[in-house]
Amino acid sequence: MNKIIYPWIVCFLFLCGCGSSKKMASLVPEKPSQAPDYFCTWNLQGYVTSFSGTEPQRNAMNETNIFGDGQYGNWASMFKKVNRDLYFLLDDSWDVPLNNDKNYFGSLIVDSARFPSVAGRKPAQRLKTLSEKVKSAGWKGLGLWICAQEARKYKTGDSVQYWTERLQWMDTADVRYWKVDWGEKDRNPEWRGFLTDLGKQVAPQLKIEHALIPSVLDKAELYRTYDVENIIAIPHTIARIGNVLSHLPAGKASSIINCEDEPYIAAGSGCAIGVMRHEFNGKLPNGVQDMVFPPTGRDLKNRLDEVVRAVRWHRIAEPFEINRNEIFIDTMQLHDYWVMEKNETWMDRNPGEVNSMSAPAIITRGLEKPIITLKTGDSLRPYILASKYPNGAIAVAAIGRTIKREYITPRANVLLKVDSLNKPLGVFGHFNELTLELKTPVGIKRIFAQDLAGDKAIDVTQRIIIKEDMVVIPGVLIDEIGLMSATKGDKSEPGLVLVFQYILRSPH
Repeated sequence: MNKIIYPWIVCFLFLCGCGSSKKMASLVPEKPSQAPDYFCTWNLQGYVTSFSGTEPQRNAMNETNIFGDGQYGNWASMFKKVNRDLYFLLDDSWDVPLNNDKNYFGSLIVDSARFPSVAGRKPAQRLKTLSEKVKSAGWKGLGLWICAQEARKYKTGDSVQYWTERLQWMDTADVRYWKVDWGEKDRNPEWRGFLTDLGKQVAPQLKIEHALIPSVLDKAELYRTYDVENIIAIPHTIARIGNVLSHLPAGKASSIINCEDEPYIAAGSGCAIGVMRHEFNGKLPNGVQDMVFPPTGRDLKNRLDEVVRAVRWHRIAEPFEINRNEIFIDTMQLHDYWVMEKNETWMDRNPGEVNSMSAPAIITRGLEKPIITLKTGDSLRPYILASKYPNGAIAVAAIGRTIKREYITPRANVLLKVDSLNKPLGVFGHFNELTLELKTPVGIKRIFAQDLAGDKAIDVTQRIIIKEDMVVIPGVLIDEIGLMSATKGDKSEPGLVLVFQYILRSPH
């Protein structure tokens, strides 16, 4: 039963040795991920202006805030542990004058009043200057919010020429990501398809993300599930992923889903991440509770470790296109709801209003439906997401529930059938017990586990039950290892990777 193991895992096993007392090598590769993950500035723009209106929020997009050292500046210094895995994406208005003249939306020309360091330069050189500043700060590259229209100020009537020129600027400047959002053509699938095809020809290194219309899925390289209220984001995001996964005919693979700021959902469902939370904690500068990231519920701004863990998981297994393999979407729907109070959402809702949503209880990609059982007396079950990635790695995530005015993480027994465990296993969230049923007897020699936020692997062989074709991982072990490198005060749920060392059998 010879098994192929990643070279970096072979190196790890060699370095740790049998019975070695030395520090074990990391199970997470040092090389940054090539996944199309990014960190977006929109909620930073809102935070520093206390969400006082769209225009102030747009005007916060400037060089001082991004690279300066003020109290609410230096945005480019955030997420140091994983910034080289992420594009730094400038959101709405980087290419618009500070008076927010609508005639400039879609210009794709860096505004020199916002970014004085680019003044006097041609459009491509302006972008290159900004791109180099972002990369010098440690990020993988520059991403840009794109208005879905040609700017009225520069419109020529020749759409091909207009977008070809701008794509050439991106190619020159090494801009790697576009987030194509609202605009005059935002609901036009033909235009979005045209832009994607042209981008592949003119700037092949550029990734173009679309949104709003699932009819563009057969063209789009990336498709974003779009904005949600964070207080009730889990069921909305899972429901949208299920809808997107089932939109195209089986076998027709195209878009990678970006599920925005839900890193554990992304890991469990093979999606990309668009990080929206940030490191400015607490109330807004004006003293009001941050309604985008309220401290109630999950308290997302005190859950930065889960971003680190999921982004580092993508160094092991990268997100993949829809319909790349068989999917299962449960017909059972779980119903979540939140009874609103003041300043808990960016939407217009009244205190006492019930904010509710339902989503599939289970979604899997490339794996059979897992068997979920609850302990006697328990009635609340988690959402379960599980995926087999194209490289053979497997991820399973237990996602909590939003009920009344509480975020709850129910623990279930989860049995997941897998072909083998010769590639890494990612486990996210709380479990009572995770059982892996293999098609053939196990033949495992040693098992190593590591908090995805840390750099030290632990031999956990003696703490995992191995019997014939079953591997049983206790929930207490998932909690312990998956939070071993947790930041003090961080509320993230566990996230870990396990590597299984097989007994190498003679071919005879």
